[in-house]
Amino acid sequence: MEEQRTSRPLPAEYRHDIALGIILCLVTCGLYNLYWNYRQFQAMNHLLEREEFVFWKWLVLSIITCGIYHIYYEYKMGAELLPILRNHGIEVSPNLATIGLALSIFGLTIVADAVYQHEFNKLC
Repeated sequence: MEEQRTSRPLPAEYRHDIALGIILCLVTCGLYNLYWNYRQFQAMNHLLEREEFVFWKWLVLSIITCGIYHIYYEYKMGAELLPILRNHGIEVSPNLATIGLALSIFGLTIVADAVYQHEFNKLC
């Protein structure tokens, strides 16, 4: 992906308690995960300074493709997040996008979201 030009931190409103997010996803049978993804899309758009991640488009296409589009978006988020983290001087695995992709393929999207949230929290 292209080099990110922004070096501004992510506002504290995007910080999220990961353990609480996982618990709420499990208790609500995954419904909370929709909100969690929405918030992560907002955080990515803020960091990218453009409307790259669109919640309703993601939701509709994920439903139509039986989750395949969601798997793609998990990879895309990791690919976009990696240069931002590096630009902020944060050490991160160069395989961040691949990790998100693999977790999503094996049905562990909540874990992928937790990994990405951990990285978002570093930027706050």
